[in-house]
Amino acid sequence: MSIRHGLLALLERGPRYGSQLRTEFESRTGATWPLNVGQVYTTLARLERDGLVGQDAEDDAGHTLYAITDEGREELRGWYAAPVDRASPARDELAIKLAMAVGAPGVDIRAVIQSQRAHTVKAMQDYTRLKARALDTAPANRDEVAWLLVLEQLIFQAEAEARWLDHCESRLVRLAAAAQTDPAPTTTGKPRTKTRR
Repeated sequence: MSIRHGLLALLERGPRYGSQLRTEFESRTGATWPLNVGQVYTTLARLERDGLVGQDAEDDAGHTLYAITDEGREELRGWYAAPVDRASPARDELAIKLAMAVGAPGVDIRAVIQSQRAHTVKAMQDYTRLKARALDTAPANRDEVAWLLVLEQLIFQAEAEARWLDHCESRLVRLAAAAQTDPAPTTTGKPRTKTRR
């Protein structure tokens, strides 16, 4: 997740201080990916180091305000224009867990799949309820529209995960059936020959 670019996008709307950026980021994403203030200020320090933001002034309460620079606007335009790179996907804990569970002694991989499926379906139902509530009234502002987009992405992601789990289970059933019908391998790897008496 690009916190860096998310903060730049918020700063393009005008100078902000760290806590303000955190609140607006969470409002825009429905707090799906919560940030802590330390993370925001660390990111701001890196953005400042890279010349993408600068300290602007202080507000009446003494908060240091950050503003996007021309270089920051250029970086943000490039981020919007470029597709998200899927060539190096983020590590997925569930995929790693299932990959390690295959053939692991004492692990019932079908039970692992069933447990995850129940959790995924519940999450999908929860997201769908949230979406229904969000659509009771038309989205009133850009934060509500942004939250709806994030929520729908979570629903689609949960649906895809449930389908993938179904696929994993059916593949394991087919592999188990094939293993039961295959003849047992020989220990030497050479075909057996009949001896004559």
